[in-house]
Amino acid sequence: MSAATTRHTSQGSGVVQVTGELIATRRVGAYHHLTFVAPGLAELARPGQFVALAVGGDTSATLLRRCFSIHKVSPSGTYGGTVDVVISAVGPGTRWLSTLRAHDEVDIVGPLGRPFPLPTEPVACVLVGGGYGSAPLFWLAEALRERGCHVELVLGAATESKLFGVLEARRYGDGVSVTTDDGSAGTKGWVSDVLPDVIRRTSAAVVYGCGPMGMLKSITDVATAEGAVAQVAVEESMACGVGVCMTCVMPVTGNDGATRMVRSCVEGPVFRGDRVRWDAFVDGVCRVPADTVGAPRVGGH
Repeated sequence: MSAATTRHTSQGSGVVQVTGELIATRRVGAYHHLTFVAPGLAELARPGQFVALAVGGDTSATLLRRCFSIHKVSPSGTYGGTVDVVISAVGPGTRWLSTLRAHDEVDIVGPLGRPFPLPTEPVACVLVGGGYGSAPLFWLAEALRERGCHVELVLGAATESKLFGVLEARRYGDGVSVTTDDGSAGTKGWVSDVLPDVIRRTSAAVVYGCGPMGMLKSITDVATAEGAVAQVAVEESMACGVGVCMTCVMPVTGNDGATRMVRSCVEGPVFRGDRVRWDAFVDGVCRVPADTVGAPRVGGH
């Protein structure tokens, strides 16, 4: 086995570029779970951050990377530090990744983005995941429990095969709730249907979420109504993952009350839910609110 090598380090930013070697791949329900040797990257990563993977191989015309939340890391092991990601093979890039075999190599950049903020003192927390959006939450749950926090997990999906990590959740959480749209597993309905009761029962102070944007809005609404703070990892399309292309910009309200278009790959992907301008997302498209700093004005300049 050839060792994965670090090709480039961005000094001061905590980001490395490595040639990662795939050492394990397995099917988990509707998803693929991949483990790469990524020395130097695993040691830097925190829950909520992501990696950007080159796809298609050396001769591919696919120039844009694919970004995935980090499921977990192991800073040391038989082959060195490892990074795990979970993918859904729905497009050419992710389908290519799903066909990789042990010892194949992929260029990886990471860890990228802002991680989930952790409470400064032990409080009850609820972690909500939609589909394979639950992937980064188990690592987060472990970090929270190390701080003495009570941790509940709520996992939801359209159907049972699209849930991820239910058994893993039972190992990391003090309690687990499962919902599916069709009732094939757990409670029939959405995560937002069971979330209020979980928050009230545990007196949770923080709700963490990762999954589709519509779900993140709903859990933000529930958390705010119940007096909890929502911290959400958004799922905006990212073309570069490093803040250059501006593809993933979205409207977020700052401490000064002004709305600005920010890069979800750099200023995010984790934001306070009550700072995201959810009203700007219509039919899967993010629009620029009229009151955004620098927004075009009617009538031109």
